[in-house]
Amino acid sequence: MFIGKYIFSQMIDFIDKYEFDKCVHRYNGNCRNHGLSCWNQFLQLLFGQITAQNSIRMICVCLKAHKHKHYHLGIKKLVDHTALTRANESRDWRIFADFGNYLIAKVRPLYSENPVPNLTLDNEIYALDSTSISVSINLFTWAEGKYSRGAVKMHICSICAAVFLNLSG
Repeated sequence: MFIGKYIFSQMIDFIDKYEFDKCVHRYNGNCRNHGLSCWNQFLQLLFGQITAQNSIRMICVCLKAHKHKHYHLGIKKLVDHTALTRANESRDWRIFADFGNYLIAKVRPLYSENPVPNLTLDNEIYALDSTSISVSINLFTWAEGKYSRGAVKMHICSICAAVFLNLSG
């Protein structure tokens, strides 16, 4: 039997929940939430990004497969893919954009003294990773992807991911 903390919950410890809650409060994100808070939504989408899931349905299936461990992962309540999709559709995207900017500002000083060899630039460089999450085109007519399939494009900044790896409190 495993004794200790899961890696995902250890990564969550580095995230400043107080700052996230300030972003949620700024845009009134938890108003009319029907059981799925912004924090829980963020954790489930973060879990999907870290485990390289390619759809919201796969995120929910993977979390459901670990349904006895979700509390220890830090996720308070599991939801099905429709609830997660509705939350993504109705919540203000600026909550997550502001929190991403906060993470960038927190990590930026860590790399300010590390120059890239043989490269001289006057501006900062951000490396972005993107993934497409497949969705049903019948349900999401606004999300047209390639070949008449539905898709939502999600971007993550690699400097934001460094928060999980380099900060110690």
